[in-house]
Amino acid sequence: MHPWNEPILESLGARLESLPHALLIHGPKGVGKLALAERAAQLLLCESADAKRRPCGTCEGCRWYLGGNQPDFRRVEPEALAQQPAETEGEEGAAPAKKSKPSQEIKVEQVRGLADFLNIGSHRGRRRVALVHPAEEMNASAANALLKGLEEPPAGAMFILVAHRLARLLPTIRSRCVAVPVPVPAKDVALKWLGEQRAKDAERWLAYSGGAPLRALEYAGDPGSAERVAMQSAGRALPEDREQLEALAEALQKLALDRALGAFGLPPKYSISQPPVAAAQAKAWLAFARRMGPDRALARHPLNPRLFAAELLGRMPSK
Repeated sequence: MHPWNEPILESLGARLESLPHALLIHGPKGVGKLALAERAAQLLLCESADAKRRPCGTCEGCRWYLGGNQPDFRRVEPEALAQQPAETEGEEGAAPAKKSKPSQEIKVEQVRGLADFLNIGSHRGRRRVALVHPAEEMNASAANALLKGLEEPPAGAMFILVAHRLARLLPTIRSRCVAVPVPVPAKDVALKWLGEQRAKDAERWLAYSGGAPLRALEYAGDPGSAERVAMQSAGRALPEDREQLEALAEALQKLALDRALGAFGLPPKYSISQPPVAAAQAKAWLAFARRMGPDRALARHPLNPRLFAAELLGRMPSK
């Protein structure tokens, strides 16, 4: 787990016996929410007699958890994020089925599969923990199925939801969870950690990531991806797939916001190098940045990435 989130885990550990049946860990991408959620799950399943030592890492519960085969723990994620994708073998002797692209959403069958797990007795005599990540990627049917479990939780069941975009979750789901916000860490803390990871040009990438250290580390480890996005944002190349399109949409929004701030005479937020912007263009760049919010969500489901990218670039204000 990351050092800036240790106080949050300590707070959860201090009220371990009075925790509610559902936690909603939320915050921007790249601040370590998933690692915190995984550590919280281990905390709940730890069998150490000394509460102050939990999670101890040495008891049977911890060893099972760290080994990836804790019987009282389930993890629900989109197929595209799953650590062990489900096998899709056909019947014996049959031709292998064509592999479909892994889903980016959590399906209702995955959530319904939690019911049998949560409603049976605990294998270790303690809690049963279900981790859902990222919770906002549940489709409508899956979200409604989870809501039923949150409304009438089985005894001893514990839900940990991780969300990057809180507004995309059903209000009824949010209202049945205790929120655990995870903010971006202080700049000096983030830079110290990035230095320990030997990230190159850490300050630049931390600014571009909006202060999220894990995203900054990702950018620093693959600067070529940022260069490709820069070429795309300048219209010199068009993305070929959905992942590239999402990166382009993110870059365009950050570029637009920095240009709007520059036109208003304010310092940039994301430290994107750019020529001076006339004050008369401030409102146009700000409107484009706002429009890119819903466009970033649409970028995940385009019919044609190249055409959608051309449309985004075509809407940019004149330089």
